[in-house]
Formats: sequence, C-alpha cells, structure tokens
Amino acid sequence: MSKVYQIEIEETLQKVVKIKADSLEDAISIARDRYKNEEYILNEDNFMGAEFSEYKDEVIKEKKHKERER
Repeated sequence: MSKVYQIEIEETLQKVVKIKADSLEDAISIARDRYKNEEYILNEDNFMGAEFSEYKDEVIKEKKHKERER
C-alpha cells in the first residue's frame, strides 16, 4: 500500500563578491548588509545544486538554519 511522504527540496545558490575591508569579519558584515539591502541578488544563474530529503520537524530545521547563519 502506498504511503504519502513529505520531501524537502533545498536549492543552493552561490555568488562570490569582492569586498575591501579591514578584516574578514568586516567583509562578511558588509556582504551581509549589502545582501539584506538587495545589492546582491542571487538567481538561477547562481544555481549550484539541489538536495532532496525527507522533511524533518521544524525544530530540527530551525537549528540547521541557525548554524548556517554563523
């Protein structure tokens, strides 16, 4: 008998930008601010791949998201 599965599709977009700054931390901060201000827009041209997996609980998903923000 068939079963219904929840499948998560996660796409990865990547863009490399050059930033002049006094430190790596400053450069990351500048990049983050510019991204938030939509100075950097990632689209299908920046596609690097996709992963397919069983959808997990929101608590696990939030933890994974927070780890990526570091």
